[in-house]
Amino acid sequence: MRPFLAAALSLTLALPAAAQTLRIGIASDPDVLDPTLSRSVAARQVFMAMCDKLIEVDEKGALVPQLATAWTWEEAGRALLLTLRAGVTFHDGAALDAEAAVAGLNRHINAQGSTRRGELGPVTAVEVAGPMQIRIRLSEPFAPLLAALSDRAGMLVSPRQANVLGADFQAQPACAGPYRLTRRVPQDRIELERFPGYWDAGALHFDRVVYRPIPDTTVRAANLRSGTLDVIERVNPSDVATLRRDSRVKLLEGPSLASVYLAINVANGNGAQTPLGQDPRVREALELSIDREILNRVAFEGLYRPGNQSTPPGHPHHIAALPVPGRDLTRARALLREAGQDRVRIKFSVPNTTEYIQAAEVVQAMAAEAGITLEIQVIEVATLLRNWTAGDFEVLIIAWSGRTDIDGNLWGFNACGQTLNGGKYCSEAADAALRAGRTSVDPAARLAAYGEAMQVLLRDRPYIYLWHPASFFGTTAAITGLRLVPDGLIRVQGLRAAN
Repeated sequence: MRPFLAAALSLTLALPAAAQTLRIGIASDPDVLDPTLSRSVAARQVFMAMCDKLIEVDEKGALVPQLATAWTWEEAGRALLLTLRAGVTFHDGAALDAEAAVAGLNRHINAQGSTRRGELGPVTAVEVAGPMQIRIRLSEPFAPLLAALSDRAGMLVSPRQANVLGADFQAQPACAGPYRLTRRVPQDRIELERFPGYWDAGALHFDRVVYRPIPDTTVRAANLRSGTLDVIERVNPSDVATLRRDSRVKLLEGPSLASVYLAINVANGNGAQTPLGQDPRVREALELSIDREILNRVAFEGLYRPGNQSTPPGHPHHIAALPVPGRDLTRARALLREAGQDRVRIKFSVPNTTEYIQAAEVVQAMAAEAGITLEIQVIEVATLLRNWTAGDFEVLIIAWSGRTDIDGNLWGFNACGQTLNGGKYCSEAADAALRAGRTSVDPAARLAAYGEAMQVLLRDRPYIYLWHPASFFGTTAAITGLRLVPDGLIRVQGLRAAN
């Protein structure tokens, strides 16, 4: 053998095998990668690889163990005892024990700007109940607590970083998940590496995970078909047929808890000082100008479900007695006249993703026929969320990925003074009904309470719900193990690429 060939062969044999990287295309760039402060669904996607939760959700929507292996209600529903999983380590090397879990939950409760505080409800204390047990004490029974602990409120951070927030936390995040953050390039990529100390290491089959935010759904699908991405979320209905015909990829459809709605600024600063914000008749006129069935057919190939509530039909807390209203242009125009308005002009904030823009243009055309001019302003998602909180909007369109318990869909967005209530809607009647729903443990009583709440909310219209999307995912033909969970989030555990 010639010397240079032998040397080249020796070098090749000495090189380690190429590390496998899982490339995931997501619909938008996350806001802050801090589970206490985050409010975007894009961040929830990334957290699935970064931060395990006390409780997990399975493919049927049932609550199953993750960082907690068991839980028991005590004291007539005023205390919850959780047993922690042994052998769990945070990304900074700290061990998960009862004291660490208490610190993590207290971070959600006490941190300035926390968007988890309302999700945890009437918690009065979190205490150590044993070396690997914690007890959450409540001032009154709170049925949604377990569901809250199956999402960001159940994500724990290292006790060494319990007082570190926002950008400082993101610089060196330390959760207890399968992958840890190594680099973030805003609007381009989020890179994670496998955490060698992960408690369920056998479920991981990639050395790295890279998330690529790509707002254009067709571009996302094209990257999947070309092999540049391995998995994509939120396949647009317009791309479904193309992916089904392509043997290089697989299209998967799963259940969804999500809803998409118009959020209206009714009391948050100057953005609320509009006919839409101040007069419920104008809000009713806007809703009556929209034909949800036509919107679904035109924008989404008829693959989604029109809706007027935060829960889709079939959800245990969906109120079947409150059907989706039809379009009524005559009534819409009459309501505007009653409100003293000949024509209303409204600034319409729309996320910079294909699906939202398509739907917004259809809604814009429909509203115009009723005398309502919607001026579309396309805004990057994280910026739109900040504007929502600050009151820098008149009306916006956005999705909520949904929760297994309806309290997670309604309380934080509608109750007076809650963090997610960007329009600052406040109603004593709605608050009373929502509070009755979250503090009862009787399913029938809870359903009745949420029925009362929805009647108030549908009358006042701080939100106008439009549709419930289906969960369409795409993978390359080589990828297996994608679990279809109703929350629409991609679990990296179990994903693998065929050789």
